[in-house]
Amino acid sequence: MAAKKRTRGKPRSPRTKSEVSGDIERLEGTLSAPEGARFGIVASRFNAFVVEHLVSGAVDTLVRHGVARGNITVVHVPGAWETPIAVARLAKSRRFDAVIALGAVIRGGTPHFDYVASEVSKGVASVSAETGVVVSFGVLTTNDVAQAVERAGTKAGNKGSDAAMAAIEMVNLGRALDDAGY
Repeated sequence: MAAKKRTRGKPRSPRTKSEVSGDIERLEGTLSAPEGARFGIVASRFNAFVVEHLVSGAVDTLVRHGVARGNITVVHVPGAWETPIAVARLAKSRRFDAVIALGAVIRGGTPHFDYVASEVSKGVASVSAETGVVVSFGVLTTNDVAQAVERAGTKAGNKGSDAAMAAIEMVNLGRALDDAGY
């Protein structure tokens, strides 16, 4: 059965893209930050030589895409393990349109990496599901230091920047869904 084109709800916002092909409506967020949007960044201090590059990449991307510097808050936690609780506090405060989690978990010679990487990703994901606040995951989980450095601004780009882009797009998508009555 074909989906019906939605006609109710508010007019489309200029911050969203919408294409209708036949009976299919498509909504997606754009990469231009909505005016007044607030972003929280939770960054771990462990492996700071990598994480600070992720933070710089995220902040630079947010500002370049229209977020006022005064609408960005950076919270530092001791390590990746502590990230979910700080992400949860920011999300539950309802002061932020999105929260970006940044960190670097680098594999060592023990299973510790597996426990930390798994629980951080589950913990951060659960915050978004529980609160409905956009949470973007920029915690690196790498096999070695070289891979972490590559993902913090060298060969493989900057995953902090990528996480910020995803956060902007999801904030816009959320607003597009609201505008469309979903």
